[in-house]
Parts: sequence; C-alpha cells; structure tokens
Amino acid sequence: MLHPCNVYLDIETTGLSSYYNDITVIGIYLEDRSDERLIQLVGEDATKDNLLEALDGVDKIFTYNGNRFDIPFIHNYLEVDLAAMFHHHDLMYDCWKNNLYGGFKAVEQQLGISRQLKDVNGFEAVRLWWRYRDYGDHDALATLLAYNREDVVNLKVLREILWSHTSIETGKRDVI
Repeated sequence: MLHPCNVYLDIETTGLSSYYNDITVIGIYLEDRSDERLIQLVGEDATKDNLLEALDGVDKIFTYNGNRFDIPFIHNYLEVDLAAMFHHHDLMYDCWKNNLYGGFKAVEQQLGISRQLKDVNGFEAVRLWWRYRDYGDHDALATLLAYNREDVVNLKVLREILWSHTSIETGKRDVI
C-alpha cells in the first residue's frame, strides 16, 4: 500500500444537504515522495469501508471548503469523522489569508490555474450524475469523473502555489 504524505479530497453530491442528498463521487488524489495516484469511489462504491481503505496510512487531508462541506457531508452520510481521524487542512483559509476569495474555481482563475472543463461546475456535476443514473449515459459519467479529477489535482496545485509563498508553520508570507 502506498503511504502518501498528502491526500487531496473532493466530493460530488446530488445536492447541498448531507441529510437529503447523496455522495456520487469521492475523489482522492494520493501523493507521496515517489508516486501519485487517483482513486474515485463512485455511486454505490462510495462507502465507509472503501473510503477508509483508500485513506489507509494517510497523515494529512487537504480540501477546499472542506470544513464546511466535504468533511461534514462525509461524516453525516457515511458516519466517518475524517476530521477526528486525520489531520485536515482546508486550503480555503490559506486563500483568505492571501486575499483570494470566492469558490475554488474563482481562486483557480485568480491564480491562473488551468482547467480543461471550464463549463462544468457543481450544478452541472449533479446533472451529469443524473444523466448517467437515469439514462445510462457513460459519457456523462466520464465527464463527471474528469471534473472531479481536475478538482483534486488542482487542489495539489493550489497547495503548492500557496505554500511556495507561505510558511504555514511560521505564518510568514510572501506576496503571491
């Protein structure tokens, strides 16, 4: 098993409520000193056991707005308290410290982080899921998974940009 130093996590859902909506994709981008790999738990495979297996050996999880969305959604939906089990770092707050505001896509634009699927957002991700589930549209699923892959890979890029200018340990920052 790969024992990553860093994990970048993002979920796709059917809506904003962890009590009424479902997780459709859990994207996990694992990185250690010698390897990187993507795990995507899709639909019925997005289970507590599969998630914990994918995170085996992980020390730190990075998210964007994960304190308010991803981590509580997973906790309510899968009954897994990732914040209690792992070190969690929400990059949104690092962005705020550097005067970068807005959703993840807005921050990407401000920093010049590229994205191939420019027209896909959270609302479109929900539509793609239902096109796949209701009509068996595998192209819709492929687009949803590509969107989620861009999210988790770009979390790594965001962390690298922020941390190349900021020492999280000391709080000293250079201007981005």
